[in-house]
Amino acid sequence: MEASVLLNIGLAILAGLLMSRLAKLLNLPAVTAYLVAGVLLGPFCVGALGVPALGFATEAQMDTLKIISDVALGFIAFAIGNEFRLSSLKKTGRQATVIGIVQASVATLFVDAALITLHFIMPDKISLSAAITLGAIASATAPAATLMVVRQYKARGPLTSLLLPIVALDDAVGLVIFSVSFGVARALQTGAADVVSIAVEPLLEIVCSLLLGTAMSLLLTFFERFFHSRSKRLSLAITFVFITVGLSMLDFELGGVHFGFSPLLTCMMLGTVFCNLCDFSEELMERCDRWTAPLFIIFFVISGAQLKLSVFADVAVVLIGLLFILFRSAGKYIGTYFSASATRCDGKTTKYLGITLLPQAGVALGMSLTAMELGDADGSLIRNIVLFAVLIYELVGPMLTKTALSRAGEIEKEGKTSSRGAKVR
Repeated sequence: MEASVLLNIGLAILAGLLMSRLAKLLNLPAVTAYLVAGVLLGPFCVGALGVPALGFATEAQMDTLKIISDVALGFIAFAIGNEFRLSSLKKTGRQATVIGIVQASVATLFVDAALITLHFIMPDKISLSAAITLGAIASATAPAATLMVVRQYKARGPLTSLLLPIVALDDAVGLVIFSVSFGVARALQTGAADVVSIAVEPLLEIVCSLLLGTAMSLLLTFFERFFHSRSKRLSLAITFVFITVGLSMLDFELGGVHFGFSPLLTCMMLGTVFCNLCDFSEELMERCDRWTAPLFIIFFVISGAQLKLSVFADVAVVLIGLLFILFRSAGKYIGTYFSASATRCDGKTTKYLGITLLPQAGVALGMSLTAMELGDADGSLIRNIVLFAVLIYELVGPMLTKTALSRAGEIEKEGKTSSRGAKVR
């Protein structure tokens, strides 16, 4: 068993690296290559051969690597937290907050309007509860793919400066929207509204996540004073990300109220407070980025392997999925465009920022799992539609993000010298 897991990890990294060379020739982002490599290794391609340690044949095999995905998301959130430096927020904080709230809310309203209308036209295809829940899921944006594209192409400029804080804020906004909408959806099914789950628990989750992230960051800042070498400080930072991810997975109940944490919010707060307290945090973050490179490759390859091509077999799922994608994309773009214009962003940022907010993955999938509480019929429908949308967004989203950043003039032409001394194509 252990040998099989190690072989799958090694194969995932190798496949991702090889596919990235092909993507380079096609001028595609590396993250797209990693996702395609995962699809090829998944149960619909190489995994279907059933050869041990050659691809992922079952979900159980992928579940054995779930801990790697959880840790990778923790490091991604930690890195995004680094973008919340007070010096930068003084310039972009108000714009990022307004745009982050508006674009998520408008995407939800657009998808709600489309799917609720479809419910009244075709009530046998989608229930009102499912339509409202899918509208809430539309608010979520994937931070991982966006961050990887920004890093790969070393994007710099006003659009990039706004993009990462907005993606980070989107997690908190999406959590509130989903909790409220999902509470309404359950109330429609049961006929009774639960004020605690609709209003209290989502706010508690946000507050608890921010408090835990702050506490862990203060501890990290305290302990780093006892270490002076770069390697030990790097090891300490990595250690605290691991511990924070583990603690954020805990949950408990008190007096009928559920207390939990958002791993993304908690690790973002860890990075945010640390980067504002530690004077050498920027250098440490750069060293951490190099350490996590293979971890991120595994994360995206596994994500690709988990994409279920079987969702294309259901015509209803494809139809509703296309509506979801169309109206979510329109909502994200229009909401971003008008809020960016209202906050006086420059022309290129206003025009292209919305395109960079389209990728969707882990957060949306997590919400769809929670939606299974609506019952087998609605839960399965929501899960399959989200899987369909994630498949499209994850394969197309990184390319759109790269295109938008390029047209905004924030990606420099490649041509750096490689370790072999030749020019990289």
